[in-house]
Amino acid sequence: MLKQFITALSGTLTPALLYMLLSLALPSRKAQSGKVTGKVSRICRLFGLILGLAVALVFALLRSMAVVSQQTPILRPALWVNIISLTLTVLGLIFTFLSGMGKKDTKKNGTIDQTGKAVELDKGEKAENRGNIEKAREQRLVSRETNPGLVLFTNLAGAIAIASTIVCFIPDVIIQLANFVETGESAFTSAMLTRAVGFLLGVGAAMTVAAIFRTLKTSISPVLLMITSLLFLLLVLVQQVTALTQILVNTAVLELTDAEFSLLVSLINHNNSLIIAQTAVFLLPAAAALIAGMKMGPEVSAASSGARQRSLRKFRRHAYAATVWSLLAVLFVSLSLTSGVALTTQEVTLSAPEKYQLTKTTATIPYSQLADGHLHRFQYKAKDGTVMRFIIIKKSGGSYGVGLDACENCGDAGYYEKDGKIVCKKCDVAINLATIGFKGGCNPIPLPYQSSGGKITIKTADLDALSGHFAIS
Repeated sequence: MLKQFITALSGTLTPALLYMLLSLALPSRKAQSGKVTGKVSRICRLFGLILGLAVALVFALLRSMAVVSQQTPILRPALWVNIISLTLTVLGLIFTFLSGMGKKDTKKNGTIDQTGKAVELDKGEKAENRGNIEKAREQRLVSRETNPGLVLFTNLAGAIAIASTIVCFIPDVIIQLANFVETGESAFTSAMLTRAVGFLLGVGAAMTVAAIFRTLKTSISPVLLMITSLLFLLLVLVQQVTALTQILVNTAVLELTDAEFSLLVSLINHNNSLIIAQTAVFLLPAAAALIAGMKMGPEVSAASSGARQRSLRKFRRHAYAATVWSLLAVLFVSLSLTSGVALTTQEVTLSAPEKYQLTKTTATIPYSQLADGHLHRFQYKAKDGTVMRFIIIKKSGGSYGVGLDACENCGDAGYYEKDGKIVCKKCDVAINLATIGFKGGCNPIPLPYQSSGGKITIKTADLDALSGHFAIS
């Protein structure tokens, strides 16, 4: 249950936060007409959401059914699109914001109402209506008049960024649905229910965290929202550039120096830390909301009407509540992705690789080495330098199950033997011995082999062809 929860939380949180933040930050006003085009902005975001989910679902189904043997051919272009669209979104937000800096949001002797329009105020009303400025903060980051082409460009870039981010993150979350039921197990068991509950709680927690951070919008300035948006987008860019670089190195497209390689490995190993940093960014608006609430004290005392006092008190309560809930959300994510991950990974250590006979063209393992019927793990260094593992186990009837120590669903997490069962280290699903060597589900990726003359023979060319299933070690 905990593994499913953490996988769902870490995979869903970044897309959820991105969608939430862009719903606040994307511009929504045209220049000449002055009409709010929030509908266009919403349509762009909704289009990105639906497109991303549709592609992610198809990609996940193809992987789970082993139609797509490797995710790299799809993930690599998705990462390129994601990095480019995120970069364009950052540039669009900056230029859109700067283009509106010189435009005034208020008229002389006036203020801003809840629709963002300037309202003329009587001299006596000016002091009592300062709080309307705070209400105007509910508007989007760019509510000033800006170039309509720039507005449309930024919204389209944001929509593509949303779609491509979902394609990069969500398939691994969707694939977990295929792991609720162990091979050969009844569809309705307590173990299946606990895995399903963990998955749903993880997705729900990610959505809840995004909703909590959204409540900060009414208590912060447009400038701070801009800073928060840019910091978050830059952290996502670091995460995605790391993922793309890993693929390029694994496929021998890119060569790194020792220092660059060490940096890449560090970023890969600290992926959860990047996700935590993405949530920690919202501590900035949380602190601003707290300060804004504290500043309301004198305003409440100076208010001349009961209605005005109630309005200011409501703002202050909301600011304090948003701050507290945001702090709890950051703490929750941090504990889940540190202590929670530690609890799920500290118990299992993969057995050491065994020795075997290796030539330039073949890997050979004698039957006698496999006669005990237990899981045997072997290691091989491919031509591209990737260190990969494969496993062999003797099944009933004298047949053998041969496959990579990796699967389409969970990557190169590996398998271990427990109570006579072969269990996936990542999703904790037990594999039916009879299905090892066959495609589908969380089964080990099949590896071609020959069984004759008292030995198992595997061609090194077949191993080299499957090295893409393993990450940099």
